[in-house]
Formats: sequence, structure tokens, C-alpha cells
Amino acid sequence: MAEGNRIRIALLDDHTLFRELLAQSLALEPDLELVCQCGTVHEMLEFIGRTPVDLILLDINLGAEQGGSFLTRARVSGFRGKVLVLTAGVGNREAAWLVDRGCSGIVFKNEPSSLLLERIRQVIAGTEPKPHFERGAEAHEPSRTLTAREREVLGAVCQGLANKEIAQRLNISENSVKSFLQQLFQKTGVRTRAQLVAAAIETYWDQLQ
Repeated sequence: MAEGNRIRIALLDDHTLFRELLAQSLALEPDLELVCQCGTVHEMLEFIGRTPVDLILLDINLGAEQGGSFLTRARVSGFRGKVLVLTAGVGNREAAWLVDRGCSGIVFKNEPSSLLLERIRQVIAGTEPKPHFERGAEAHEPSRTLTAREREVLGAVCQGLANKEIAQRLNISENSVKSFLQQLFQKTGVRTRAQLVAAAIETYWDQLQ
């Protein structure tokens, strides 16, 4: 932690107004220090690669980019701080997925700022109970076997290409792309493109090189 026991915080959110309002709230707290605010995963990864951070406030919906993939990429890059997810809403299954990948807690954006400040301090102090979610029938053991075409589609998804762009690159129809994506969702046990990217990094990266 920074000198004087101030909690060093970085904020990743693509809404400039929200970042500014939250920065104003954090500036009023003597034990908190906002050291970075940015709107893309790439910017945040670059920052934490050169600057110590105790906690990252992470929005998982970053427009065209999905912030959930940041959790895996941050750990791969060596980040060992805490991550507190800020979101307008999240389903039970996705919440479980976030926790499994190292999220320390989830706070909804429509909740009072006082609650967020409390959660920040609890997470750093280690007094915030880690949330648990029932997985039940949703639990899924991912398959390690991908076909050549699935690898091509997955690689294109990791590059941020849309379905139409993938179809053009691979010279197949958009319906075929959607079909391959469904196969990938089933094999990996995820349901969003962000989760698919994270699964690719964690489990299939060697097959995509």
C-alpha cells in the first residue's frame, strides 16, 4: 500500500462522466487515492505494468470491449492487487464466473457511493466476505479439443472481430460463424464473448499461436 496507508485505486470505465463523478467522491476520502482512470483494458494493463496499484475498480461493460477479460489478462501480466467490479447489472452465472477469476467483490452502480467506499476498505482489509454463487446445472467442464475452424473463429474473436468480419476473413457465412460460436460456448462452458476471450487465454492459447 502507498505511503501513509492510502489505498491506491485505479478506475477502468468507458463512461467519462461516471469516472469524473467517482473521482470527485474518492478525492474527499483521506485514505483513498485515485492514481489512474482510463476507458480501455489496454490502457489499464499498461498502467499497472509500471505503477503499483492496490485495487482496481472495473466496469465489465466497456462498449465494444468486455471488461471481464481484464481479470485473466491482469493475472497473466503479474497483477496481484484486488479487483472490485462495478456494474449496472450482472447475472448469477456471470457473477460466479467473475469470482472464479479473481474478482474480490461486486458493487452495483445504482447503489449509494457510501457503500462502494465501504466495500473498497473491506476488500483491502480482507473483511469483505467473498461472494459465493450456486452453479448447479450450469456447471460445465470445458473441453480442450477444438477443430481447426473453431480455432480460427476463436482467434478472430480474440482479435476483436465482429461476426461479419470473421465471415469475410474465413470466407464463410455469418450463420456459420454464429454456429461455430455456439459450439465454442458449449465447449468452453461460457455464454459471452468476453468470457470466451478469457477462456481462450486461460485454456486454448497454445492452440491459437
